[in-house]
Amino acid sequence: AEKGQVMQQKTERKLVWTNTAVVCLVALLCCFLWGSAFPGIKIGYGIFDISGEQTGLQIIFAGTRFFLAGIMAVVIGSFSHKRPLFPKKTSWLPILHLSLLQTTLQYFFFYIGLGKTSGVKASIIEALNVFVALFVACLLFKQEKLKQNKIIGSILGFAGVFLVEIWGSRGTGSSLGGIGIGEICVFISTVAYAFSSVYLRKYSEQEEPFVLSGYQFIVGGITLILLGFLMCIFLPASLGSGYAAMTTGQVLGAVASHMAGGFFSLKGCGIVLYLAMVSAVAYSLWGVLLKYNPVSKVAVFGFTTPIFGVLLSAILLREADTLRIGVLVISLILVSIGTLMAQKN
Repeated sequence: AEKGQVMQQKTERKLVWTNTAVVCLVALLCCFLWGSAFPGIKIGYGIFDISGEQTGLQIIFAGTRFFLAGIMAVVIGSFSHKRPLFPKKTSWLPILHLSLLQTTLQYFFFYIGLGKTSGVKASIIEALNVFVALFVACLLFKQEKLKQNKIIGSILGFAGVFLVEIWGSRGTGSSLGGIGIGEICVFISTVAYAFSSVYLRKYSEQEEPFVLSGYQFIVGGITLILLGFLMCIFLPASLGSGYAAMTTGQVLGAVASHMAGGFFSLKGCGIVLYLAMVSAVAYSLWGVLLKYNPVSKVAVFGFTTPIFGVLLSAILLREADTLRIGVLVISLILVSIGTLMAQKN
């Protein structure tokens, strides 16, 4: 009887999480949170006084965010399951695999690439993760069939992102240029994210998404913090000018002093905790959606992330005067049509 009750609960949970309205609302919430991270990170850099050239400090900042996100995800998951969540022995390999792809590789290359290319280019390249995730899921892992409506829907969604990024803001129409190391790094981060989405679906079939997301963030966050410190020590330029002649101890002291200035302020703590919450909540919910749905049904909502990013940046960073509302409306229509088309099986 107990086994039957457990099976019934699993069936009811699956019916809820495969409901189209639930998928739409939860996926949009995740993308809204991820979109808010774009202005949130810029605000955080301002509070912590981190310039665009200080890559080492950026990666330490990112690592701290994801380490805290992991703790939050585990705590949230433990409360929702009414028991402490700890990985099983068999869970550690998937956790390490996801931490390498989702947190370490994606954000290491993304932060480096973002410092060497424009935000416009980075947003467009990042939107390609929907295509990559779709083709990886369909062609490499055979998790679903690559149908015409999914391809057309993805193209329409990408067209919406391209439109808002290129013509949605005044003065950005000629900012594309060529392809350099920055664009390559952002594309590598995009590929890493796309593969992590496919593997998250695969691992979530046997593992609890909150365990996977929480502990992979903890491992990936620690890895990024260590990488950031190593960059500051061995690549002084990643810390900024004036640090080349310092000893290792002096560099570590300078990094600690620089970051402490932000963490000891109310605004600094607030923005780091918010960004950590964004990752913990959004990635965990995204994992639950991928557990019960095809990758294409969920991933296509990723096109709304840069749209939300543009809107929230305009509001929070006071860039509303540069936003072209007409172009944004057309972009949202394209993204919406593309998303609906990709939802059809």
